Amino acid sequence: MRIILYTGKGGVGKTTLAAATALRSAELGYNTLILSTDIAHSLGDSFDIPLGGEPQSIAPNLWGQETELSQTVETHWGTIQQWMAALLAWRGMEEIAAEEMAIVPGMEEMANLLYIIDYYDSGKYDVIIVDCAPTGDTLRLLSFSEILRWWMEKMFPIGRTATTMLRPFVRPILNMPLPDKEVFDSVEHLYSQLQRIRALLSDPNKASMRLVLNPEKMVIKEAQRTFTYLNLYGYFTDLVICNRLIPEKVEDRYFHAWKESQGKYYQLIEECFAPLPILTAPLFDQEVVGIPMLKLMADAVYGNEDPTRFFFHGGIQEIEKEDRHYVLSLSLPFISKDQVSLTRSSDELIIQVGNFRRNIILPHSLVGVPVKGAKFVENKLRVEFEEGEGEKSPKLHSRR
Repeated sequence: MRIILYTGKGGVGKTTLAAATALRSAELGYNTLILSTDIAHSLGDSFDIPLGGEPQSIAPNLWGQETELSQTVETHWGTIQQWMAALLAWRGMEEIAAEEMAIVPGMEEMANLLYIIDYYDSGKYDVIIVDCAPTGDTLRLLSFSEILRWWMEKMFPIGRTATTMLRPFVRPILNMPLPDKEVFDSVEHLYSQLQRIRALLSDPNKASMRLVLNPEKMVIKEAQRTFTYLNLYGYFTDLVICNRLIPEKVEDRYFHAWKESQGKYYQLIEECFAPLPILTAPLFDQEVVGIPMLKLMADAVYGNEDPTRFFFHGGIQEIEKEDRHYVLSLSLPFISKDQVSLTRSSDELIIQVGNFRRNIILPHSLVGVPVKGAKFVENKLRVEFEEGEGEKSPKLHSRR
């Protein structure tokens, strides 16, 4: 199965390009599902047909779905939400308000992505294309499994044990709804599913991200940040699509300054994202809505290419042996060394870039091996481990 996720700053046309890609994929004979995980759905508008919470036939070999909050929460978060609602009600909140407040921010987006596991296991589709939320929401979503993994490993066993011990004393006295076995089992199941989706979406032989942008300064800057964070979390990007380029044939003087500006920023895009391939889509003379226009969009972007192929293969994280020591390399483009914080805790290497943090679990061969140093070389963070073994606390400078 091939999985392609489209993301970009709000308004750049990622939904349109995801829809055009899905349509071309279906025309090539692949059973294709396009899934919108954006709360503000516009996928149905792009195809000019209504879509709902279940896969619906759009064209031969093509199905579309706009996930519904109530359905996804009930499917993946029902038990946990019920306990949280009961806890809030116990604290004095009205029942209806408690049920609404029990929906944790980001819960719906996370639950939506879990649909991918269901469709992957079903084997019904050859290609799944995901129209993601704008970049900020997508990045928070993709980083959640890292955060949850840490909490599950550090706190969950304590929480289950402590609750089991306290239940006979707390419940009779305070009438407090402590989480029961069903809640803990639901959390464990959710955790395992999120770990599966993390492994699936970071598999370079199955999944890739695609960045959609316009030739504008603010959009390019956000795309650069997004690309950096995708690399940080180990998600592979195989293509950049520059949308809404004014065609050369447009000679009206009104567009002269716009064409000059776009030409300058397109050159910047090429310089920034090399060696990633960059495809372009023109600014059409009418709105790209409906299947005929989406076909024109697919022709303009892909020509005779298969849009589901991998346009680029490249490693993001590598561990190599150099001389007598190991080096962990992580690609982090578009940042400087003073933007990175690096710390070490037992078998974890903790890398923070801006507001985003990743805990990298080290292989067994490097657990307990002191860190010799860290430096930036050609947009890559290189962490060198000393030769030999021994439990030492590596001394890393926090803004290295």
